[in-house]
Amino acid sequence: MPPLPILLLALASLPGSEGAPPPMPPPPPGMRVLAADEKRLLTGEAPEPPEVEEPASEEEATSAEVEAESAELEELRALEGATLDPAARPNAEVMQSLRRLGLANPLRMRMLDALDEPTFREDEELAPIPLITNVATFDVGQIQDRYDIPVEMQPLVAQYIQFFQGPGRRWFRKWMSRAARYVPVMQPILEQYGLPKDTVYLAMIESGFSAHAYSWAHAAGPWQFISSTGKQYGLKQDFWVDERRDPIKATHAAASYLKDLKRELGHWYLAWAGYNTGSGRVRRMVARHGTSDFWLLSQERGLAKETQHYVPKLIAAALVAKHPSAFGFSEEEFEPEPVLEFDEVELTDAADLDVVARAAGVPVKAVQDLNPELKRWCTPPASTKNPYALRLPRGAKTQFAENYKRLAPAERLTFRIHKVKRGDTLSQIAEKYGTASEAILQMNQLKTARTLKLGLELVIPVPAGKSGSGTALASKVAQARRSGVVVHRPEDEVPAGTPKGPVATGPVKTEKVAGRTRVTYGVQSGDSLWVIATKFNVSVDELKKWNNLGRRTPTLQVGSLLHVWPDGDPAGAQVQERAGTVVAKHTVVAAKPGGKVHPLAEGETLWSVAQRYGVTVEDIMRWNNIKDHRTIPVGKVLNLSAP
Repeated sequence: MPPLPILLLALASLPGSEGAPPPMPPPPPGMRVLAADEKRLLTGEAPEPPEVEEPASEEEATSAEVEAESAELEELRALEGATLDPAARPNAEVMQSLRRLGLANPLRMRMLDALDEPTFREDEELAPIPLITNVATFDVGQIQDRYDIPVEMQPLVAQYIQFFQGPGRRWFRKWMSRAARYVPVMQPILEQYGLPKDTVYLAMIESGFSAHAYSWAHAAGPWQFISSTGKQYGLKQDFWVDERRDPIKATHAAASYLKDLKRELGHWYLAWAGYNTGSGRVRRMVARHGTSDFWLLSQERGLAKETQHYVPKLIAAALVAKHPSAFGFSEEEFEPEPVLEFDEVELTDAADLDVVARAAGVPVKAVQDLNPELKRWCTPPASTKNPYALRLPRGAKTQFAENYKRLAPAERLTFRIHKVKRGDTLSQIAEKYGTASEAILQMNQLKTARTLKLGLELVIPVPAGKSGSGTALASKVAQARRSGVVVHRPEDEVPAGTPKGPVATGPVKTEKVAGRTRVTYGVQSGDSLWVIATKFNVSVDELKKWNNLGRRTPTLQVGSLLHVWPDGDPAGAQVQERAGTVVAKHTVVAAKPGGKVHPLAEGETLWSVAQRYGVTVEDIMRWNNIKDHRTIPVGKVLNLSAP
């Protein structure tokens, strides 16, 4: 006799009477036809309303019926396969449908009895496991059916359990507290990809369920993706966001990655090892040693110690996390975080998180915690065509929508990106964009910035109002000051690209060493070893010897220091010390009438000029009647001595 699925297929293909659906085949032995209410409960449909005021169109009715029948057929096929083939496990969709029925639903219990599948009863109250006093001798087979990943009590597994119970206890407590927030959200995603739910404990050993964890290998987020693998599995990383830190997006990527590893390597232990070290290394180990037994492979050379410990650590974490009391943890040790719940709103432009939080009536910290992928204090640029989905605390969506649309332009900020170039200072950038230095520091999460790094990209908050100012900018400045942001005086800022420390020029220090005169000389623009040697009446070879320079003539950096041992003291060099820094001052640039002048070049500031010539900013401003150092035009000739 042909198998039942073939008979069903054949019957479904027979033509029926016009206008009537083909007859359903009789149920298999031991099963009955579900009533309409039971079908709706199983498929998750809403109960049928008692009265229908307006009949649905024929097209709508047909569509709803097809959808319902398709869902029922899928459930029936899964149930049939599980009933006729006890070795086959039902799929995730059936499990989810059964969970929706609730523990007390009689239909759910009948389905469980028909399936006779212990895994389906995982959400029922299980008998507690007695306290395990000797982990090394405990027979883990007694509780294997409570896990959907393979668990074994190997020596390293026992050692990791003892580590979690002892030295690692305070970390494990924190992990468990975070698990309460993320496990209920992550497990359904893993099931969606066909993965065991207990795979979630891989995120526990990777990051302790921390969205902001960052490793020495530059892996980030709860699943610790490195940049390349994250991009391979669709996690966006740019100036604005790092989706590796998003617990939901990263879980989708991790599930897809682990599914690929399991398909490639054949066993979950090998897939986990591949997640840690790369599938290529594990595949080569399997080929080299002719076994896919992880425990045997872990004893061979070729796997790093971290990878050898990775699988037993994951097993230990799963064992303890699902039954903490059995391993000596009490409920009072944990502070469970609330389950991750949120509403989503679509933004069509970059938005300041402060403004968003005020509109939603929630703390800005709550918005940040729900959106850990954000690298800035604002959302990325967006549009009506490509909006940005921002998460808000559950229940805040309506209030946000009402308040945000009423915000005046002065209460909002727009954003620009500025890449720091040579000569930039924070005050100059703020003036260029019509904003405040404090706001720039706050938006870029910087406490201070006397010197900006060349090439650094900054988010510049710009008032949205035409007047160039507004309450939003003022609020941002106030917030920055409250948080401890420090803004230096413009004259104290160091232009980007300026060499660290004062630029030494000419003889900067003369001293007696063992009865001989030694000059410390600061290399100037245009200097070479030959020029310096000629200046002090010494040879180039002597300069190289005194300063441990190679045989080849090196390229000298302006401001670098050389030691020179001339026969006599060099004339005309005066040495002063200011604020602990030795600064050279030459007789040829002495501060007197008719002294040296300097045309201000592009990128230069009074500070850099003062450092170069060994004077102060205040001196230059006084000698040149300068009231505002920010308004000096390029090319202005500065007097560097008193009039």
